[in-house]
Amino acid sequence: MEPQPASRYLWIVLLSLVGSPAGAEEPPDLSTLLQWMSGSFSSEQQHHDDPENFLDIRLRMIPIWQHRADGCWLYVEQARAEAQDRPYRQRVYQLLQHLNGELESRVYELPGEGPRDVLRFAGAWRDPQKLDGLTPDQLKLREGCSILLTRTADGHFEGGTRGKGCASSLQGAVYTTSEVRIYADRLITWDRGWDENDRQVWGARKGGYVFVRTKE
Repeated sequence: MEPQPASRYLWIVLLSLVGSPAGAEEPPDLSTLLQWMSGSFSSEQQHHDDPENFLDIRLRMIPIWQHRADGCWLYVEQARAEAQDRPYRQRVYQLLQHLNGELESRVYELPGEGPRDVLRFAGAWRDPQKLDGLTPDQLKLREGCSILLTRTADGHFEGGTRGKGCASSLQGAVYTTSEVRIYADRLITWDRGWDENDRQVWGARKGGYVFVRTKE
């Protein structure tokens, strides 16, 4: 979720999954995670407080394919506040809950020949018809970039990527890491790129981006 001009991301590790027939209720934690991740979010306040280190980014996530039985699906857009019609990141997330209670968010790339081609889906968070005809088998999984989450004692979700398997070539990086905390009213995400010597080469250095839920 880190505001970087190039696409990158969140989220796969294949584990045993909790399956449920179509129409069955989702596990409580999975249902809550979907609810908390759905909506519109902004880092405007953080940018106002610390403009040198944080941009004003808008994040939108809407549920899609709600009748599928293979987890919960979200369409995701991120854009700078001054260029909301040209999101720099567009993804589909698949949320799953495993038998041990751990939650996983897998990240998929949309079909297209490049970022400009994928812009045909831009604005789908407010006009879902732009996604008509899109199916899961058209997506490309981001191998090694899954976010694995657990629910903490105080009720929020916390986790991140594991190891160095989420590849990146952005600004000299060879892999990326993501740390995530999810609350009912905000998301905190810290994405960073690392070189072959484990030195940080991109991403915020002071801490994660704070995306506050908005009423939009």
